[in-house]
Amino acid sequence: MAAIPFTRLFGTAGRRAVESIAPRRTFDDVILPPATRRALDTALAQVTQHDLIFNRWGLGERHPTGLALAFNFAGPPGTGKTICEAIAHSLGRRLLLVRYAELESLWMGETPKNVAGIFRTARDERAVLLFDEADAIAARRSTSVDYGFQRESNTVVSVLLQELEWYNGVVIFATNLAANFDPAFERRIRTHVLFEMPGAAEREQIWRVQIHPTRTPLAADVDFGALARRHEVSGGDIRNAVLKAALAAAAEPATDTARRIHQRHFEAGIEDVIAGKRVMRQSLFDDEERMIGRANVAAGAADVRASRLLAYAVAAAGAALIVAVIALAVALLK
Repeated sequence: MAAIPFTRLFGTAGRRAVESIAPRRTFDDVILPPATRRALDTALAQVTQHDLIFNRWGLGERHPTGLALAFNFAGPPGTGKTICEAIAHSLGRRLLLVRYAELESLWMGETPKNVAGIFRTARDERAVLLFDEADAIAARRSTSVDYGFQRESNTVVSVLLQELEWYNGVVIFATNLAANFDPAFERRIRTHVLFEMPGAAEREQIWRVQIHPTRTPLAADVDFGALARRHEVSGGDIRNAVLKAALAAAAEPATDTARRIHQRHFEAGIEDVIAGKRVMRQSLFDDEERMIGRANVAAGAADVRASRLLAYAVAAAGAALIVAVIALAVALLK
């Protein structure tokens, strides 16, 4: 996976933000549920028939803008959005992978220039352009632009929309949070493909495709069907579990020729992956709940203090009123 020369894009700030990939993964390496595969085939047909529709049928003369084939690949983490590499492979093109979190510049005004530079590079390379975690770059524009970073974010979205209008190529937005997209992207995205969690049949195939057909030493007790039925996980989880299982098997005291990956290794690997995800969720939600709890306690304490101050103020005002009335009565009696 070779990094694209960053000086052609946006200088040293984006060294790790963009990668130009010569795709090796094919559709034989990816297992998808039937509905997802049909939606993906429809999206690919738009690419392969693009010349027929816009050039030979003349629709490009009536629709000179918006020629970009922009697709939205949405779904939970690890459900197959990395199939973009297989798409680029099938089209005979490179894949230009953009990680916006690393692209965003600390210097005001640089990020919009970086976005425009990426589109120029994609044109030069005739690459499939992939924005990973695209909800970050295509987020809804703010109506309040009192702060510089809000203006910067709005400018980035505007530049991205403008580039899409004039870009004649394939752009893929991969996201776990499609609802965060700015509404202006709806008319520019041709097809939305939902990547759902794989069923048991797909999970078994995913387990199998992670293993080298001849070189991976599997023990006789390995049962991928049982693993698929027992654990409802994503393809990304399975990939990580296979690597963990291989590492555990390789670390056992035995000669290289005697080592085998057993069912227990795969079970331990997937359990470890699931446990890790639980820890991440627990940490995030616990932190959030603790923050909310602290805020509630602080708010409660503030309310108590405010109530006490109000009570003191009312008492003081009442005492002052009484003193004033007594003083008035004494003055009248004189």
